Amino acid sequence: MNIARDSDIVELDGPPDFDYGQKVRAKINIRNDGTFPGKEIGEVLVKKGDEGYVVSIGTFLQQFYIYGVDFVAQGRIVGMKRKELIAVEPAQQEVA
Repeated sequence: MNIARDSDIVELDGPPDFDYGQKVRAKINIRNDGTFPGKEIGEVLVKKGDEGYVVSIGTFLQQFYIYGVDFVAQGRIVGMKRKELIAVEPAQQEVA
């Protein structure tokens, strides 16, 4: 089976770039690829500049982290890749 990959980089070799609860911003418009229920394929789910909070961190194709981002103003949680997001505020530092 030949799987087309976005890049040869395996993000899972390192820690996630974003933390739970971290505020992030969409770098691009995100459209429904058919995996978001109740919306048409191609419908815009998140617009460039929309802000939300990381509520889950999963993986995809044993290569990428997928961040579940709660876009509160839009009322939806959308799975996004690192390259589609930018941090709005720094990650919380653990206090010893």
